[in-house]
Amino acid sequence: MQGLGLLQSVALNMSNMIGIGPFITIPLIIAAMGGPQCMLGWLLGAVLAICDGLVWGELAAAIPGTGGTYVYLKEAYRSTRLGGIVPFLFIWQFALSGPLEIASGYIGFSQYAGYLWLGMGGTGMSTWGARLVRASVGVLVLAMLYRRITAVGRLTVILWAGAMLTVLCVVVSGLLNFHANLVLDFPPGAFRFSMGFAAGLGSAMLIAMYDYMGYYSVCYVAGEVRDPVRTVPRSIVWSVLAVAAIYLVMNTCIIAVVPWREAMNSKFIAAEFMERLYGGRAASLLTVLILWTALASVFALLFGYSRIPYAAALEGDFFRVFARLHPTGQFPHISVLATGALAIAFSFFALDEVISALLTSRILIQFMGQILALHSLHRRRKVRLPFRMWLYPLPSAIAFFGWTYIFVMSGWRFAGFGIVSLFGGVIAYGVWIHGSASRSAVREE
Repeated sequence: MQGLGLLQSVALNMSNMIGIGPFITIPLIIAAMGGPQCMLGWLLGAVLAICDGLVWGELAAAIPGTGGTYVYLKEAYRSTRLGGIVPFLFIWQFALSGPLEIASGYIGFSQYAGYLWLGMGGTGMSTWGARLVRASVGVLVLAMLYRRITAVGRLTVILWAGAMLTVLCVVVSGLLNFHANLVLDFPPGAFRFSMGFAAGLGSAMLIAMYDYMGYYSVCYVAGEVRDPVRTVPRSIVWSVLAVAAIYLVMNTCIIAVVPWREAMNSKFIAAEFMERLYGGRAASLLTVLILWTALASVFALLFGYSRIPYAAALEGDFFRVFARLHPTGQFPHISVLATGALAIAFSFFALDEVISALLTSRILIQFMGQILALHSLHRRRKVRLPFRMWLYPLPSAIAFFGWTYIFVMSGWRFAGFGIVSLFGGVIAYGVWIHGSASRSAVREE
């Protein structure tokens, strides 16, 4: 039977999670809290990812199919007044947040490509040079995905292996040169609670969740997974536990070599980490591996996220053109091309803006709305739930309040972006309904 098995599903999730994210966000998360106490953000982010991952696992096991959250929201609210608008709002907001997430990978790729450019005698990559690199990588990923699902599954495992090698190099090098005094070099009042501490922790958790994001990637292609009831929940739990351990160890190792006051201002923290230990050649080699990891991440993202508008179009809830399959490869080529092109366009913005915008535009409908959808299914008892989270409903409650905290602490600018994009979706839904009614009237005539 063709399709993704457990190994390929875990590889898909982890390739998404262990992308270039931690290599470009370590300075941001240190700056958010002003010291090694930023590890608290990583730790709490891991707790939130595990709790939220259990929500995803329960929904995917109960409603396996291509589309992920879209399928879950549609089933949960099918018999309510929200049955039409909630799934539409998810597609609307994901049309923004999905490409934003992919774009962050393109930005990170160009950032580390800049280190290699300096190593070759360059004076620094220009703004337009970096944008050209991002666009070129975007086109390359589109070409890699323009093929059958069986070939994509094999390529996913290969890219995942490269990502694991990259992390292993950093962790082993850090452990062999570990300076505990650097990790314990906390500034005065590091853990003193205040509004500033709360805001900093919220910012650190936002960055951490950006780096953990992807533990649910397999849910978007669950219809192409072998035995999804067993495979999907297991792949989510294994991915979260493995990546949480890897991130905590890897980031501790980097801070244990590069003092955090220097690390928070670095543009190529992983490369500088390796250069300090073994010289420029080793740093360049690690940078090549990081670029490989970035490629694996955006590949997995575009693979999973392009299936969302395709699934909605098949159900008649999105533009019909997205339901088209490639005539020979039998994959949703229109959706792949549209998502990839929008991601390239978003990659022209600044990294911190892209990260904050993608989280706040996704939290309200996808994460918080999905948790409410699960509780709705529990109350109705009309859908069999073959996988049940442990200590239900505690993990889902932790996930809900965790996402609320991150959204509120993101700042008025980005929280406002999330709210405005939501209201924009409501207006778009009205336009969509009017257009659908007009088309139906024409057909009847």
